[in-house]
Amino acid sequence: MRTEILVMLSVLMMGAVVVGAAEAPRPFTARDMHAMQRLSNPQPSPDGRRLVYVERTTDFAANKGRNDLWLIDLDGSNPTRLTSDVASDTEPRWAPDGKGLYFLSTRSGSSQVWWMPIPGTDKDAVQVTHLPLDVSNLLVAPDGSHLAFSLEVFPDCPTLACTVERLAAAEKRGTSARVYDGGFYRHWDTWSDGRRNHLFVAPLTGTKAGEPVDLVPGMLADVPSRPFGGAEEWAFSPDSKTLVFAARLAGIKNREEPWSTNLDLYEVAVDGRGAPRNLTADNRATDTQPVFSPDGKTLAYLKMRRPGFEADRYWIALRDVASGDERILASTWDRSSDGVVFSPDGKTIYTTAFDIGQVPLFAIDVATGAVRKVVAEGSVHDIRVAGDRLVFGLDHLRSPVELHTVKPDGTGLKQITAVNRERLAGLLLGEPEQFSFQGAGGDTVWGWVVKPVNFDPSKKYPIAFLIHGGPQGSFHNEFHYRWNPQTYAGAGYASIFIDFHGSLGYGQDFTDAIRRDWGGKPLEDLQKGMAAALQRYPWLDGDRACALGASYGGYMVAWIASQWADGFRCLVNHDGTFDQRMMYYGTEEIWFPEWEHGGPYWENADHFERQNPVRFVDRWKTPMLVIHGGLDYRIPDNQGIGAFNALQRRGIPSRFVHFPDENHWVLKPGNSIFWHETVLGWLDQWLKDAPARPAP
Repeated sequence: MRTEILVMLSVLMMGAVVVGAAEAPRPFTARDMHAMQRLSNPQPSPDGRRLVYVERTTDFAANKGRNDLWLIDLDGSNPTRLTSDVASDTEPRWAPDGKGLYFLSTRSGSSQVWWMPIPGTDKDAVQVTHLPLDVSNLLVAPDGSHLAFSLEVFPDCPTLACTVERLAAAEKRGTSARVYDGGFYRHWDTWSDGRRNHLFVAPLTGTKAGEPVDLVPGMLADVPSRPFGGAEEWAFSPDSKTLVFAARLAGIKNREEPWSTNLDLYEVAVDGRGAPRNLTADNRATDTQPVFSPDGKTLAYLKMRRPGFEADRYWIALRDVASGDERILASTWDRSSDGVVFSPDGKTIYTTAFDIGQVPLFAIDVATGAVRKVVAEGSVHDIRVAGDRLVFGLDHLRSPVELHTVKPDGTGLKQITAVNRERLAGLLLGEPEQFSFQGAGGDTVWGWVVKPVNFDPSKKYPIAFLIHGGPQGSFHNEFHYRWNPQTYAGAGYASIFIDFHGSLGYGQDFTDAIRRDWGGKPLEDLQKGMAAALQRYPWLDGDRACALGASYGGYMVAWIASQWADGFRCLVNHDGTFDQRMMYYGTEEIWFPEWEHGGPYWENADHFERQNPVRFVDRWKTPMLVIHGGLDYRIPDNQGIGAFNALQRRGIPSRFVHFPDENHWVLKPGNSIFWHETVLGWLDQWLKDAPARPAP
């Protein structure tokens, strides 16, 4: 069995650090992480010669990010800033004639559609919509005749004015009470006020939009879905006459959403005449992200097969628009697609998927289903076709996203932006290396090690053992903005992270293996992964290690506290599950614990309790830092409070950090920097400042 691996990326892919002569480089910090410019949403011009993209800058004084639009030639020349307003400008969309750009901006005080000529600047921008509600998720019809976007409205309101009036009345009623009969009364980080995302279209004449029409009037569904759905969940037909969109109906009496993953695809006329038609009613699992082929004859979309499972494999389905017949593309390819992009001739589909610690760019032949890698290493995002090349974002463990182009055959890979070059030039970064070992059941399991900065192989280094969430997730070759191993490397720690059973990118059976076994095979993989890393890298100090994790990773930290109690000197538990019983009854997406643990709690209590950390608190002895967000409704903060209370009552050194304004993630720059300083201080206390552990 193959047990070693390694893959040092090329200078181009790794973004080699260039040290300026004037100032010696310094170690990477959390503030440096937030100071990086974040690039997203590349949009090629209709002629394929230019590219507009979004660049996010962190405003440390305002404690948030701000987005601006930039234009660049496809060869990387002539980068030009288009917007510099203090407001955020996002979601650029080219007019079909290539002479102007539609985008969303908050510069008027609310999020509205704006337009500017190309070339142009802020002074040339014109407001296109003047609606009383915020506009989100913008698309432009291929013929330029309509805009499509979403608005939050009360589903039973026939007009936008009705929604506005109802919101105003709620402000005046003299009580803060909320009343719910079911459904997602709270979701992710928000309590519902009864409004839904609805899909609207507005006729467009140049820079003027007409009255918007709700294409899903009365529908008890969010279009796009909450909390993370966007414009990728709908598509115009090439003739601009219809829209296909994804939606999950709330079900009988608005109650079933929390335990349903059944998104269906609906077709509706752009003029709003006629009710939406369900195209995928036969599939009770997720159908989403529709994309038409260039000739309009085929509708491609992503399809799951198992109801109630959010991490099932995404298959690529191809539907004949005329007949409704469907086939699965590349059915033997054991990877889960993350989206569909057609080549201009419709003969190839481009996609990304997790794959052995990377997120490559793949090309799939539509006729045969043959799959090949176009870009193999790093994490690829936002694929677009631009003339005779592909353009995309690419990041990895030593660089944030920069835009690249490549020929469809995989040759001619070229980086066309370098917005973070100077920032990286002044920083010391840890060197990553991938490795493999024999894990649970004899399966090959993969992981990464990132060396500390100023690495000296003759020394021993303490370990930050990072455990990913999901659990169907991955710590892979990417530049993460919450769990970035470079923040530990800069503080003098080596990082180890293992893609245990349940992780993405190793086949669906490997992903499925965690179901009903949260504390079994994954724990074995982590233990064997630590042992394999210590054997392979003699500079790792296994006696000075701390385990850190969030979400499922936080669950695993609480599980490690009793099941691997001598493995670590300290633990960090962020937004982790402590009590599986209350997690079931307190979370919002009930489908998740029901799938993971085999049904509702009252039908399967024995299984929920078998690997429930709260049952084994009597074995806890390792110092633990507990962190939780007050707006976390995925894993409510009473889980963190319960873990901290248990630690305190048992007299175990512990600390609780609560962020009342953060959800399942820590997003505000100031809070994130505080988080990192607190976590690294905890590691320093137990791994650097503490006396040597006595021999057993």
